[in-house]
Amino acid sequence: MVPPGVYAPQQDTALLARALSDESVPVGAAVLDVGTGTGALALAAARRGGRVTAVDVSWRAVFAARVNAARAGLRIRVLHGDLFAPVRGESFDLVLANPPYVPAPGGRRRPRGAARAWDAGPNGRMVLDGICREVPSLLRPGGVLLLVQSALSDPGRTVGQLRAAGLKAAVVRRARIAFGPVMRGRERWLRQRGLLSTTDQEEELVIIRAELAV
Repeated sequence: MVPPGVYAPQQDTALLARALSDESVPVGAAVLDVGTGTGALALAAARRGGRVTAVDVSWRAVFAARVNAARAGLRIRVLHGDLFAPVRGESFDLVLANPPYVPAPGGRRRPRGAARAWDAGPNGRMVLDGICREVPSLLRPGGVLLLVQSALSDPGRTVGQLRAAGLKAAVVRRARIAFGPVMRGRERWLRQRGLLSTTDQEEELVIIRAELAV
């Protein structure tokens, strides 16, 4: 179920789900899905035997994830809140993150409504930098972060910040996808910023995997 205003699972969701399928998820492993949307990734982790907590800043998304979990017969704890605020003091074996990462015009004002799922400030890092700062304290020894972002929002900076925090981090998957409605709507602005060439018609998505040493 995808209510109006809730981010529908798309290619970035599928790419992150494929990365999840490469991970060993022991039964009972503590999993956090931050920015869960409809709960698609949380459900995938629960089917693998994970003990899943899902978080979203949108009440509509929280409702959708709870309903989708109930329909699937899976037990998932779904919390409302911004990023990691609802799980302060907890730790996890696996963190999944599909944050907003699309560069957006309009300065650093916080997006509203459905745009909260994709708009991420002029450099696309309004949320990514916060994840890089906070996720190391949420991971258990041997814990893993799987994060999807656009190549437009500087994956090298993400990897560098995670490594500086003591994690082993690298890009492990890449995929090129045709522009969707959001990218098409700001294609001219992105070209003016030099984030797209005059011939680019596809966006590159990457999966970053980061692991905290045991």
